[in-house]
Amino acid sequence: MVSVHRELRRELWRVFFLGLAGAMIGRIMGSALTGLSVVFLFYVLIQINKLRRLHRWLRRRAGGPIPELGGMWDEVIREVHRVDRDSERHKERITGLFDRLQAAASAMPDAMVVLSQRDLIEWANPPAERLLGLHAQRDIGARIVHLVRDPSLTAYLEAGDYHQPLVLKGSVEPYVVSVQIIPFGASQKLIIGRDITHLIRLEDMRSHFVADASHELRTPLTVLRGFVETFQDTLGKEDEELSANLALMQEQVERMRRLVDDLLALSRLETTPARVHEEVVDMRALVDGLQGVAQALSGDRGHRIEVGVQGEDLMGNPEELGSAFTNLVHNAIRHTPAGGLVRVTWATDVTGGHFAVQDTGEGIAPRHIPFLTERFYRVDSGRSRATGGTGLGLSIVNEVLVRHDGRLAIESVLGQGSTFTCHFPLSRLVVRVPSSPPSVTTV
Repeated sequence: MVSVHRELRRELWRVFFLGLAGAMIGRIMGSALTGLSVVFLFYVLIQINKLRRLHRWLRRRAGGPIPELGGMWDEVIREVHRVDRDSERHKERITGLFDRLQAAASAMPDAMVVLSQRDLIEWANPPAERLLGLHAQRDIGARIVHLVRDPSLTAYLEAGDYHQPLVLKGSVEPYVVSVQIIPFGASQKLIIGRDITHLIRLEDMRSHFVADASHELRTPLTVLRGFVETFQDTLGKEDEELSANLALMQEQVERMRRLVDDLLALSRLETTPARVHEEVVDMRALVDGLQGVAQALSGDRGHRIEVGVQGEDLMGNPEELGSAFTNLVHNAIRHTPAGGLVRVTWATDVTGGHFAVQDTGEGIAPRHIPFLTERFYRVDSGRSRATGGTGLGLSIVNEVLVRHDGRLAIESVLGQGSTFTCHFPLSRLVVRVPSSPPSVTTV
């Protein structure tokens, strides 16, 4: 910076002395303006020549020598040369970083594809060839939906909601690929495809094992149950201790039967495609049926059962929905003391349909609520065994709701009771004609 200022001062002095020289020449020639014009024209021509040499060097500076122009021009050339060197070093660093990132991406086992704004392929790593059927070099510039011919991928890209991954089955045999899209930059997208074939196979093996084992257990349990009932009718009347033992055996057989039934129900939900056997579900009839179930379960415990229905009917699978709602009613009755209140309601509004089971039972601690829909999760093992629970009821409810585009919300306060609410989207509602007035029944 000091040298620049020094050269600037020198240049100003040169201009000053040239002005004096022009004045002296003008005095000799009899016209000061003519003398100044001649001198400064000469000065301008010199600067234009230096500018021409600078321009020629800038065009060919990759291999040509740095010109010596003198004065401020040398400072300008040195600054341009310094900036050029810094730019080259920065370019080399960026290029090296890009090469390392590209090498790392190529070494990953997951498929990676970069898409442009119009979903054109800009880059793909080698695993994309194996998992998505792309060619890393030949397919550059092609639309990915023209190469990965899966309607679900086209719909996924058009929807623009990439929070949940997309599972592609059969696009490239024999792989099952989980696809996650990450938007970045100016409307670009990064596609990450992960091979989940082994996970799907393990899940299929687990589902088939559970279904087969549960099915095979049904026959011996039925035989065992029959023998226990026979022994109770014949031997149990003669020996009180034997009668108590047979009653305990019958209780455990019933518990095993319920567990097998729940496992088979879960297996059917997992293996049966969604939206099978769907129809208009008469919610008034369904809730009235649940009232009878609640009364039967309550028996002589004297629960107060309230039901209410208001709004449109629901589109869905009646058997699945009935099973899910019955599980919620069973839970409410089992965990509500004698004389307590159990309220079953169905209502619709601008957000959708809402089926709720409310009780005045013992309630659930907040720390347990996020895990209640997990299989075999128990808030209290002793309480579950005492009430005959299998730990699968809420898992079945959650699975049914997922198949009906719904979700389960749980609210509970220890010592005051719980409310389990099944929320269904507006698209699941069916207008009832004629519309029935709301009803509330108390038993």
